[in-house]
Amino acid sequence: MLFAILCNDKPGSLQLRMDTRPEHLTHLNGLGDRLKLAGPFLNAEDKPCGSLVVVDVADEAEAIAVAEADPYAKAGLFADVTVRRWNWTMKNPDAA
Repeated sequence: MLFAILCNDKPGSLQLRMDTRPEHLTHLNGLGDRLKLAGPFLNAEDKPCGSLVVVDVADEAEAIAVAEADPYAKAGLFADVTVRRWNWTMKNPDAA
């Protein structure tokens, strides 16, 4: 099942994001084929201000575990995190 993990950064936390980015990327790369797509949200100044991560996992509990294991989450970067089941209907490279 696909789940979208939607994260909003705390205001004024760009330096924390940049300092934690190497560990965050290691975490994402470690997800292997479970990771479908990921990238930052950008503010009006084109600076990262949140994250979108889509994972293919067994259930919501596993998606939440992925979100909680993210070094960004562990560092306290996020103001809020939402995990939602997602249906990739358009331009899905895995669709038949």
